[in-house]
Amino acid sequence: MDSLSYKTISVTPETINKKWVVIDATDQVLGRLCSKVSKILRGKYKPDYTPNMDCGDNVIIINAEKVQLTGFKMDKHEYLRYTGYPGGQRAFTPRDLMNKSFKKTIKAGKHPLYIKVVKGMLPKTKLGAAQLRNLYVYNGSEHPHEAVNPEVIDINKLK
Repeated sequence: MDSLSYKTISVTPETINKKWVVIDATDQVLGRLCSKVSKILRGKYKPDYTPNMDCGDNVIIINAEKVQLTGFKMDKHEYLRYTGYPGGQRAFTPRDLMNKSFKKTIKAGKHPLYIKVVKGMLPKTKLGAAQLRNLYVYNGSEHPHEAVNPEVIDINKLK
């Protein structure tokens, strides 16, 4: 019996193969979409997944403003933030973060609602921060990453 066929293969920085994928968020539920996006960012859909390496793909989400939330979560759900000062607790609804994404002061590709949701699903380490930098979210159907020839995938086909 060949003992080499049973060796566990771990990726190294030289062997990582990152792709660019485009996901359309039209009529998708926010939490379900972001959980699949976080798996893509981590690389869990790849056969050579290694937990301690950034082996995930770069994800571009288009039509971010057309995402759905079930029930009354768009106005009733609250995300909390604390400034560090007494009385500094701030609360935001998903609608507030969605409206904030249309401001000119927000950096292009960094949608506050998607960043908040996906960040909660990634590891709370430097690796998770590096993986979050591979996420680009745009409200319209246009994005400036056409030069890398991103692959369009159907998020409904993923588990």
